[in-house]
Parts: sequence; C-alpha cells; structure tokens
Amino acid sequence: MSKEVAVTDLDKADRQLLRLLQDDATLSNAALGERLSMTVTPCWRRRKRLEDQGFIKGYQANLDRRKLGFGVLAFAQVRFSDHAGKAADRFEELVQRLPEVLSCHKVTGEADFALTVLAADLESYGRFVEEVLRKQPGLATIQSSLALREIKAVSKIPV
Repeated sequence: MSKEVAVTDLDKADRQLLRLLQDDATLSNAALGERLSMTVTPCWRRRKRLEDQGFIKGYQANLDRRKLGFGVLAFAQVRFSDHAGKAADRFEELVQRLPEVLSCHKVTGEADFALTVLAADLESYGRFVEEVLRKQPGLATIQSSLALREIKAVSKIPV
C-alpha cells in the first residue's frame, strides 16, 4: 500500500524540477540534471518518483486554438432541476467524452456545473448548446458567456 505524499514532502530540487518541466516538458533528463546541478541518474529517479506519486500527471504540448480553427471560447453554466436523480451523474459522464469541453467543474452558487467549451465559430457553439447541452434530461438552465479577448490562459501551477 503506497503512502500518500504531501506537498510538504517536496524539497527545493523537486519544486525546481516541476517548474522546469512546466516550462518545457521536452527537456531531457540530462538537460534537467544540468539545470538542477545533478547527474542524469538522480535526476531521472526524482522525475520518476514525482510521476509515480502523481505530482506529474502527464505531458502534453500547448496548442494554439485559433490556429487550429477554434475561434470561440465559451463558458457555460449549467443548472439541473432534479438534484435527487441521476441526471447530474449522467451529465458528468457525458462531458468526459466531449472533446470540445476543455474543463468542467461542479461549482457552488446558481449553477451546478461550469464548463469551458471550444467551438469553431458562434454557429458551431450554438449547435453544441442545442444538440448536446439542451438535450440533457433534468436540465433547467444554461447560461453562456463568450470570451471577447483572452487576457491570460495558462495551465501552470505555482510550485
């Protein structure tokens, strides 16, 4: 049985390694070791340990949504009328399969869920709302906000 690792168990080198990988996940263990002033093997062990402990969940490239044809970034707040049934559970399962949904959070306040959604244009977003969201059983309201200008969009966690 593995021991749950707390963030307080991370030392200065672990944190620096995490920062470096967030900046450039393509860094080799040799390059990381050089920047951390350690040899390749200890650097590899540290990286592997952080992966095994779940601090590093995976690696991906950051893509430009506009260059890929996604001109609309929308924020949809969804509220269900029936909280006792399975509608919200089914909704959670659905959004896991929807590639246009970048994030979905169960939230407090007026809405039950807050979604970040990509679409090629306003017409595509409208189709997504009508053909996917509005067809969910138990749905009470959908409130959409469209991003007019992106001020900051990062996925880096301060470590």
